[in-house]
Amino acid sequence: MEILETGDEHPIIIPTSTAVVVAVTVSRRSVYAIGWALQKFGPEGRNKFKMLHVRPCVTSIPTPMGNYISLSQVRAEVADAYKMEVEAKARRMLAPFEQIFIERKVAVDVVVIEADEIAEAIAAEIAKNSNTELVIGASASGMFSRKSKNLASRISECAPSCCTVYVISKGKLTTVRPSGTDKLIKYNNSDVKSSSSGSNKDENSDTLSTSDNNVGTIFYERTDTSSSSGSDLNYSLQTDQEASMDSYSPIKYPMIDVQQFQALSTINQALHNTKPSLHHSGDPSVNERRDGRGSYSSDRYRSFQTDFPSWYSDQPASSDEQQKLSSSDDQVDINFELERLRVEIRHVRGMFAVAQSETINASRQLKTLTKRRIEESAKLGEINSREEKARELASEEKEKHEAAKKELELVMERTKIESLRRKDAESKASRDTNEKQKFEKALGDPGDKYMKYKWEDIVSATSSFSDNLKLGAGAFGTVYKCNLQNITAAVKVLHSNEGQRNKEFQQELEILSKIRHPHLLLLLGACPEKGCLVYEYMENGNLEDRLFQKNNTPPMPWFDRYRVAWEVASALLFLHTSKPTPIIHRDLKPANILLDHNFVSKIGDVGLSTWLPSVTSSVSATYTETDLVGTLCYIDPEYQRSGSISPKSDVYAFGMVILQLLTAKPALALAYNVETALEDGNLAELLDPKAGNWPIEETRELALLGMNCVELSSCDRPDLETTVLPFLEKLKGIADKANRKFSHSVQSAPANHFICPILQDVMENPCVASDGYTYDRKAIENWLAENDKSPMTNMALPDMNLTPNYSLLAAIMEWKSKLQ
Repeated sequence: MEILETGDEHPIIIPTSTAVVVAVTVSRRSVYAIGWALQKFGPEGRNKFKMLHVRPCVTSIPTPMGNYISLSQVRAEVADAYKMEVEAKARRMLAPFEQIFIERKVAVDVVVIEADEIAEAIAAEIAKNSNTELVIGASASGMFSRKSKNLASRISECAPSCCTVYVISKGKLTTVRPSGTDKLIKYNNSDVKSSSSGSNKDENSDTLSTSDNNVGTIFYERTDTSSSSGSDLNYSLQTDQEASMDSYSPIKYPMIDVQQFQALSTINQALHNTKPSLHHSGDPSVNERRDGRGSYSSDRYRSFQTDFPSWYSDQPASSDEQQKLSSSDDQVDINFELERLRVEIRHVRGMFAVAQSETINASRQLKTLTKRRIEESAKLGEINSREEKARELASEEKEKHEAAKKELELVMERTKIESLRRKDAESKASRDTNEKQKFEKALGDPGDKYMKYKWEDIVSATSSFSDNLKLGAGAFGTVYKCNLQNITAAVKVLHSNEGQRNKEFQQELEILSKIRHPHLLLLLGACPEKGCLVYEYMENGNLEDRLFQKNNTPPMPWFDRYRVAWEVASALLFLHTSKPTPIIHRDLKPANILLDHNFVSKIGDVGLSTWLPSVTSSVSATYTETDLVGTLCYIDPEYQRSGSISPKSDVYAFGMVILQLLTAKPALALAYNVETALEDGNLAELLDPKAGNWPIEETRELALLGMNCVELSSCDRPDLETTVLPFLEKLKGIADKANRKFSHSVQSAPANHFICPILQDVMENPCVASDGYTYDRKAIENWLAENDKSPMTNMALPDMNLTPNYSLLAAIMEWKSKLQ
């Protein structure tokens, strides 16, 4: 143990320890505590120190908006990261203090404790490691205050009894709590700065604080003197203006009696003889220079010795001298007051100098910041100008890019259209070439005037005569849709009656293979072995289905009906005037008038047609037959009574077709109803309203023509060439004008064959499936991915092949281009 004399009957016993604990915070007082501990325990070979710092517990995390969030409300990884950041910050704040030990070549352990109760945490750490020395910092006014206990006092009370607690103020030992006792011994130092002599000023507390974040910079230097062994360090800590303010803080001196002042001088003299101060460098001139910071200088002490010599004497004062001193209390009070005034004046001057220096520094900083702000503003303006130019350039480039992109899309669209047109033209040329070769072959071989098809090809093309491909059935045969040699066609298969089949087959084959007319159904070929006839395919079916709107097809407008009447009349006249012998159809009716995709009419089913004998080649001649053929309501009454047939028999049937075109009603009793309406003047009520706004006068004349054609006597019926056809040509002119106006008004509407049956929208890429219908490729592919049946017929598809319809695609592209 080491005994420290205090000048009274209670010496301080400093026990020997293997580790010295220095409790530090981030203020200058910790530097004083570290310096005192190094001077006291360092030279004695106790080179093991522990620097202890207590920081508050982390319970919340700050946010950018200035508030705090509890740790329980954030993710665990975020809380751990914030705790690690707080720990690292504490380590960085303690690094300057650790550097002091390193400069003195003394080993030190840095311990950071997280706790809210600082005194209890330090006491627990001391007790856990059985440390016997604890050095802490205190305020300049002392360890204790009469009003309340500070942190140093609480630490002393909580520390284990086996530990000695040293309280250091401004590098001097102020209070000691020896081990083994709870008694606190105040230790006064004569060379402590004037602020430690019992000031009433409420200075900043020198207690340990963990919430002080104003960490300044620690400046330390090593000075070697000849008067002291080893080396000594002078330390100072500046946080903002703390160092300057401490140097010129006002100091007040209370009135003390002679005995107290004498005891204080004795203790200070003893301390000067026993141990050097942290700030004592061994050079009197250094102490003289320190007088400018407000401490008692040697001149001041000499002035005190001059005024009161007995206070600094090594011998005890006599009773007489004490009486003299007591009698001169007034003089002492005056001297103390004068000295206090001098100190206050010196303090005011120092404060003025500090304020003036701070004003100059602030002005310089303001000028520097203003200059920097002007420079940064100029740079920002330049950057904004460059950014604006870059935006303009980017906008121009974007416009150029968009224009080039649009031009490229237009070129690609035009290229695509031209490519489709070229493919369509090539396909059409190929088909024309094939047709030409077929016709040349037929014309080159007089004995073979039609294309002969194999039965196996017809069976394959019709999927073994699937009901899905059936177009219709008549009295002598059934018609199927098929695809022969890449040509869509209609195959008529006669019934199994051999005699009748051969007669009808030969009759139709002989007539259609010898004659051609735009409004007669074209015969493509035949299979004589099985009695099959191959015709061109008519997309819109027959006239009867269109008039009655079968399958919800749109109604035919009145101008199309005018045109169909003229076309049928021209075809009949062609048959009646054919060379060398006339031909009578004998079965003319709406069901045998077929319509192509443009609603152009063609007369078909000439199986019941007959040649007039050469002896009766006149158009007005008659021919008597014993077998009555035809369809009821369309058969000539004279032919029914006498069996005599003539070209006027077809005129009667044509008159019924005219009446049905006007009314869209069944043929039974239709002539009587029209006649009654004409007599009563109610024809408009009998006309088909779905055909549009009929021209009343022309329609009435057409109805009268139809009634003339259905006269009971053939001689009362009009002639096709001289009466019927000229009148119908006049109506056809009116119909063509109306059709052009209608087409112009509805040209924006897509055609029906442009619409996909699945999507019910205009097709993008039309293709023909094996069921003969045209679909959009994507729609039919999606359908076939889940079904193997036709979406139109609900029957099994022969195959999954899809054939592009380039002609329809070109028509759709042309229609779209007209809309733009």
